[in-house]
Amino acid sequence: MSSEIKTSENSAFPVISLEHLSKKYPIYSTPAHKLLEFLSFRRRKMHREFWALRDISLDIYEGDAIGIIGVNGSGKSTLLQIVAGILLQNSGTCRVQGRVAALLELGAGFNPEFTGRENVYMSGAISGFTRQEMEDRFDEILDFAEIGDFIDQPVKTYSSGMFVRLAFAVAIHADPDILIVDEALSVGDLIFQHRCINRIRLLQRQGKTILFVTHDLSALTQFCNRALLLDQGSKVCEGEPEEVANRYRALVFERESREAGAGSGRIAVDEEKGLPLISTIPYVHNRFGEGRAEILGIILHGDSGEVVNEVRSGQEVNILISAGFREDIEFPIVGVTIRDRMGTEITATNTSYENAALPPLKAGTAITVRLLMKVPALRPGSYSISPSVASGNIWEHEIEDWIDNAYIINVVETELVYGMMKWEFEIGYSRIGENKTRG
Repeated sequence: MSSEIKTSENSAFPVISLEHLSKKYPIYSTPAHKLLEFLSFRRRKMHREFWALRDISLDIYEGDAIGIIGVNGSGKSTLLQIVAGILLQNSGTCRVQGRVAALLELGAGFNPEFTGRENVYMSGAISGFTRQEMEDRFDEILDFAEIGDFIDQPVKTYSSGMFVRLAFAVAIHADPDILIVDEALSVGDLIFQHRCINRIRLLQRQGKTILFVTHDLSALTQFCNRALLLDQGSKVCEGEPEEVANRYRALVFERESREAGAGSGRIAVDEEKGLPLISTIPYVHNRFGEGRAEILGIILHGDSGEVVNEVRSGQEVNILISAGFREDIEFPIVGVTIRDRMGTEITATNTSYENAALPPLKAGTAITVRLLMKVPALRPGSYSISPSVASGNIWEHEIEDWIDNAYIINVVETELVYGMMKWEFEIGYSRIGENKTRG
């Protein structure tokens, strides 16, 4: 579902205008180098320059909901901080018209030693409100934040959820013309996140401008009317959220392919010799097992051999997993577990569960297993595949090697999916309450 909020046709001038905006930071190898440079009155250059932003130009109009995406370190947060007036650019111009409320990071703008009540009034004063104006808003802020008596406790005693609820409540009740959010809502619980989205949509209907950073591509396409993709401080593209999201997926996939050594993005399969040996694992962050066998590689490819990391419901893809054996294993098992981005297990299977017993394997040998998967109607978003090799059977086995979240796939929207996934239902009904006889 695409956003119904569009750029106002009556807005002749942008409320945010960025022209050739650039921001750099000096990076020192050690603190001593920074001191030496200072003592030399900067005649000795002891640092290298890191450009967080390079030549960014963007116009944002009243009523726009702009989503900014990009991999970590691409300059998203730096851009928001400049728009919010927290940072100053090195070159270029940033013009902002209207009252700005910013929720940039957990704890930004709050004094941890002050109580929640004191921080509310302090934030109001910074935004230009009188104490009476904040008192008029205070009850609404407290009701929205739902932190009860903690409002009179130092905020350093708050949980992350309490902290962000209060910060968001203050931001939206500051009657902003422009609301800036930097993924701070991700620490709230689901109920609070829904309340925040509803309130943000209300601000949109009131003609307010929303600028926020997100990694949730589903939220980007449903919530925004425009999107901006940054990479290494530069603007890659700007436009319709669906198009920008697809460009982001392609960018991530190209990077994963380079890191995994996927080369041209195709697998050469010799039909006479069978399946190839896969020797690339995109991600290895958590790995465990007895060690008598190990996962050598995992990759997904389509029917024509192309490497894929973006799938649609109903599409058939092959998961190829190669495992090597350090010791003889009489009953080997190879399988996968698929989770969503929150770590919830969606499904799992293995060769034993599918009644596809593997032959005994000797030390020094390897095997490649192909699992043909038809993608169900899943909610759009990112999902991880964790491959494993074990010994035994479905009921009694030992994990020899397990790699958490070794491969990431993106499910793109093909149909409307409520909840986590679509189930098949048949609908019937009976009309109740009508007269069955007449006369």
